[in-house]
Amino acid sequence: MEAAAAEFAENGMDVSITHIAARAGVGKGTVFRHFDTKDELLAAVFSDRLEELVTAGVRLSGSDDAQAALLEFMTIGVELQAHDRSFCQAAAVLSRSEPSVRAWRERLVEVADTLVERARTAGAVREDITGLDVVLLLTAASQAVLSVGQDTPGLWRRYLGVIFDGLRPQAAHPLPVPPPTLTQFTQ
Repeated sequence: MEAAAAEFAENGMDVSITHIAARAGVGKGTVFRHFDTKDELLAAVFSDRLEELVTAGVRLSGSDDAQAALLEFMTIGVELQAHDRSFCQAAAVLSRSEPSVRAWRERLVEVADTLVERARTAGAVREDITGLDVVLLLTAASQAVLSVGQDTPGLWRRYLGVIFDGLRPQAAHPLPVPPPTLTQFTQ
C-alpha cells in the first residue's frame, strides 16, 4: 500500500502495477493477490487519504478556535492534494464506482459540515456556505497551481487564502445558485 500510495502520488493514476510492484520489491502477481484490479488498489489508497482528512477534521472539531480549525482543516486537505497527483483524479473516477470511497466522502462532508457550522456560529463564515462547499473548494486551491508546476512550492497557500477570505461574511453577496447536494457529490 505504501509503494502504491507513493507511486500514485508522484505519477498519477496512470502508473503501472509493474512500477508499483517494483517499488514494493514484490512481483506483479503479489499485488493482484491482494487487489483484484488496479482500481481496487487505487480505491484503497484513496480511502486511506480520505480517512486521514476525516481524522484531522474530527480532531479539529474540538478546537476552541473554530475559524482556525476550519482553516487548518482546509490547509491539510489542500496540502494533501498538492502532494498527491492522483488525489483529484481518483476523486472524479472512484466516487461513483467504489462504495468505500463513497462512504469516506460522505463522512468527509459530515466533518466539514461540523467545522463550517462551528465557524459560522463564531461569525467567521458566511451563512450560505456548507461543508460540501468547503470540500469542493479544497480541490479549487490545489488545481489553481497545476499549470505552474513544482517551480513554486506552496503557491497553493496563496489561493487557499483567497478562498478562505471568500468564506468570510464581511462584504458577502448572495451566491447565484444553491450548493450541490450530497447525492450529487457522491453519485
